[in-house]
Amino acid sequence: MTTMPDSSPHDDFGQYLTVLPGWQQFVESTTSTTMTVLTTNEYDALSKEEKYDYDEDRLDHHARLQVVATSTVRRTVTCGRRLTVLNRGAISARRGLIVTGPANTGKTIALTQLGLAHELQDRRRHPGQDERIPVIYITVPPAATPRMIAAEFARFLGLPVLRSSNITDLTEAVVGVCTKARTSLVLVDEIHNISLQTRTGADASDTLKYFSERIPATFAYAGIDIEDSDLLTGTRGDQIAARFTAVDTHPFPYNAEWKALVAQLEANLLLHQHKPGTLTRLDRFLHTRTGGMIGTLSHQLRGAAVDAILTGTEKITKAGLLAVDLDIASRRKRPGTDG
Repeated sequence: MTTMPDSSPHDDFGQYLTVLPGWQQFVESTTSTTMTVLTTNEYDALSKEEKYDYDEDRLDHHARLQVVATSTVRRTVTCGRRLTVLNRGAISARRGLIVTGPANTGKTIALTQLGLAHELQDRRRHPGQDERIPVIYITVPPAATPRMIAAEFARFLGLPVLRSSNITDLTEAVVGVCTKARTSLVLVDEIHNISLQTRTGADASDTLKYFSERIPATFAYAGIDIEDSDLLTGTRGDQIAARFTAVDTHPFPYNAEWKALVAQLEANLLLHQHKPGTLTRLDRFLHTRTGGMIGTLSHQLRGAAVDAILTGTEKITKAGLLAVDLDIASRRKRPGTDG
């Protein structure tokens, strides 16, 4: 199981993956020591201030999204790494990846875990070359223009984005840095914010395509229900569809993988009075309540864990889970479900 960083969310750059220092912090913290639960005697021996700090560290731990190597994550990493190897010798028409599916089904998790795996592999292949920037991670702003896309690349790299900077200036600066820094994987999240039905959206799509032609890297996108969107329609859409492989995300059915997912998340809890196996016995209840959505499940368990620390109960119960409000989407009736 891979967990997210244990550094304080108040550290510089925090969890802002869309800037290079934040991304590097995310990568480097995955190898940090995992926090463990103190015994009753160890906890009682702490001073008041030490108990406060310890509890705050536990709250921070549960506040972060705990990443589990689901089948979707494994498939995304495998497919993405395959493409990066195949694209090493490509001069043009490099192939890419699109992670697509309903909201709250783990697309961003899968995309960032691909980036993590790629960066760690690149560091192993090129030790000591700190000037390398193997991975770029950006999100597409709503109603993105070509200049906004270029600006997102520039901000990740720490390049100045001035009012006087036109798209040509930004593009050339980004391509220059990426080429020099040997960027080999570009992650583009929220790709559904680009619509080919508008001139601006079509131009933004062309800008991404231009970057993919100028930067010798594999491009991986993530977005909501891309295969059913207009991003793959028309001439531009046909070009994308011909060059990109899709990995679909979906709600998890109630099966062995769901049970293992709940068990792994339970094992990551840092609560003094929680009895192991409590949540695995509630795995069907959790599936019904969350609709198999991994994002909703994570929110439920982390929220209940935070409540358990703040109230002093130090354990998660069914009542505690019910006290954590669901997101609106999870409360809607789904096809084939009751109520």
